[in-house]
Amino acid sequence: MLRFFRLLLFPVALAFLLPTPVRAQLTIEIVGGAGSAIPIAIVPFENESSYPLGITGIVGADLQRSGLFKLTDTGGVSPRPFRAEDVRSGDFRARGADAVVVGSMRPQPDGRIDVRFALVDAVKGGQLAGMSYVVTPAQFRATAHKIADVIYQALTGDVGVFSTRIAYITKQGPRFQLFVADADGENPQAVVASNEPLLSPAWSPDGSRLAYVSLENRKPVVYVQSLATGQRQVLANFRGSNSAPAWAPDGRRLAVTLTKDGGSQVFLINADGTGVQRLMSSASIDTEANFTPDGRSILFTSDRGGTPQIYRLDIASGAVARLTFEGSYNASARATPDGKGFVFVRREGGRFQVAIQDYATRQVQVLTQGPLDESPSVSPNSKLILYAAMERGGRGILAAVSADGRVKQRLVAPATEVREPAWGPLPR
Repeated sequence: MLRFFRLLLFPVALAFLLPTPVRAQLTIEIVGGAGSAIPIAIVPFENESSYPLGITGIVGADLQRSGLFKLTDTGGVSPRPFRAEDVRSGDFRARGADAVVVGSMRPQPDGRIDVRFALVDAVKGGQLAGMSYVVTPAQFRATAHKIADVIYQALTGDVGVFSTRIAYITKQGPRFQLFVADADGENPQAVVASNEPLLSPAWSPDGSRLAYVSLENRKPVVYVQSLATGQRQVLANFRGSNSAPAWAPDGRRLAVTLTKDGGSQVFLINADGTGVQRLMSSASIDTEANFTPDGRSILFTSDRGGTPQIYRLDIASGAVARLTFEGSYNASARATPDGKGFVFVRREGGRFQVAIQDYATRQVQVLTQGPLDESPSVSPNSKLILYAAMERGGRGILAAVSADGRVKQRLVAPATEVREPAWGPLPR
């Protein structure tokens, strides 16, 4: 709701620019961790020093960034193990490690590298996980993220999200850019740039396309753009405002907010821009739709009860149920992929905070302190929430918090405001 009103108030003057190689590198700082982290030793892989970009450093950084792991020193271990059967558990237990990662990087005749790793239980002994990949040096970073995902899942039971990507919008002077980057902020790539606001990036379920709002044509228009080709198409350019795109889980339709009929209402539209269907009829402002994981319901923000609150629409029956009752402002609902609840923005004492609510218990947990936290986006494993925050001095940054509120991160780009984050799907 806050974003919708801000969109209506943006000044509009045409000045669209093509994407450029200007980069907005995010730096991630851990500002809070879990109460108990898993101690893990990551031994530099065999032959790793032969390559400019190693793998174990990236794996370690991924695991540390989650807040659930702490790295133990492997210096002085001799001989250094590279295979699971070479690990002497006592060497690593003495250093406090519960798990050990070993591996190798061996060149192949075709110029590619055979990367192998094993995860070993230092307490009980035995191999917990292991994989091999034949990759090019350009794929080292992606391979490291895959290894971190395997380790994360083996030790926590949850799917890792280090191989996912994020989208976000930067503002530097009058220039807005929509970026896509790895989940650790590396490899940022500009998707589109404009001297007018860009808003509301939303990933397609297969990760191949982004929907977003651009004001380049003197009004809010929703576009869908292919990340592989850069080709884009207009999804919604009706009379009035077109905003807040959200993909259905099947990728065939989107929900959008349109004012073409006079008021702010939620519509369904096919991914090619056809088949526009109004979902509800009300005199209130309905906006910020978001599909539940099963695709059967939509969460949305509405002031139909007098103040902005979150509601759920059953698409098949048209039945609407109110979900939030605490406070006079609750908006921007995002369903958690595990289907257990949703995150949202609440206002308390003039501070906008990110919170999470459980469907079954209706229990609300406030995850952030504000003062201006907005645009939450949930990781595919439902464990982290990425959101836009405001630093002292008014600069916009991104931040992340775990679903239990204990792990906290800041994502900043030098001399640049960052806003409107969107967490991409698991790679397919």
